[in-house]
Amino acid sequence: MKLNGINEKLQDGNSNDPRYFSFMINNTAKTNNMKKIIFSMLISFFLFCSASSIKAQALIDLESGAVFTGYNNVRIPGNGGTRFSLKDDLTPKTQFYYRLRLNYTIKSRHTFSLLYAPLETTSKGSVPNDILFEGVIFPANTEFTGTYKFNSYRLTYRYNIVLKPKFEFGLGFTGKIRDAEIALSSSGSTASKTNVGFVPIINFRLLWKVDEKFGILLDGDALAAPQGRAEDVQLAATYNMSDNFRIRAGYRILEGGADNDEVYNFALFNYASVGLSYTFR
Repeated sequence: MKLNGINEKLQDGNSNDPRYFSFMINNTAKTNNMKKIIFSMLISFFLFCSASSIKAQALIDLESGAVFTGYNNVRIPGNGGTRFSLKDDLTPKTQFYYRLRLNYTIKSRHTFSLLYAPLETTSKGSVPNDILFEGVIFPANTEFTGTYKFNSYRLTYRYNIVLKPKFEFGLGFTGKIRDAEIALSSSGSTASKTNVGFVPIINFRLLWKVDEKFGILLDGDALAAPQGRAEDVQLAATYNMSDNFRIRAGYRILEGGADNDEVYNFALFNYASVGLSYTFR
């Protein structure tokens, strides 16, 4: 078994190796640091909301549906592994997903939000050639499973530049914490590459109110840089059920990746989405 550069077979009782304990300590430290950051974001968000109650309103939003893999190309390490596809070389499984967002809007202009957006997909199959992945060789024609995890925690501030009866448009910034992992496993070997990092991206939202009930929503986070790119964009039809409840249905695209010495990975996911939001007035 290989985890972040450590070759082990736990089923053979090698968990007493000092390298194993060193890995577990480092991995636990990374997890604890991420939890501390997320906890700090939550505390800051709720403290701010508590202190800014004048002419403000809160919103809770739940989104769910099905996610389909468009492409998912991998090479780890980026400068020496075997390139393969979790979409074309293996068979991906359509996954159920959900997202939870909390919004807090002050004076109809300033919106602060927290988003929890987990994502995990699996692909299964075999390939006619050997795959070198994170230092582990998976022999040709071996049945194995690929797991792709990309959990996202985001804190956003957005300012509504245009706020008219028929049209709303806002721009802002999002601080995203990604908790990512790509893993391969077979009957004899396991390898995994994990990454936890912070990414600043641009946030936008455009709402066209067709009438008092129906609307068209385009919103998301997106940014491209030499280190990589990230786009998470939704296009949906909205319907106001009441002053408090709004539902929507549409399409979401999640795309991005990076190309460096450690990791080459570019992936695209298509979402069939439905959402329900409740505004506390």
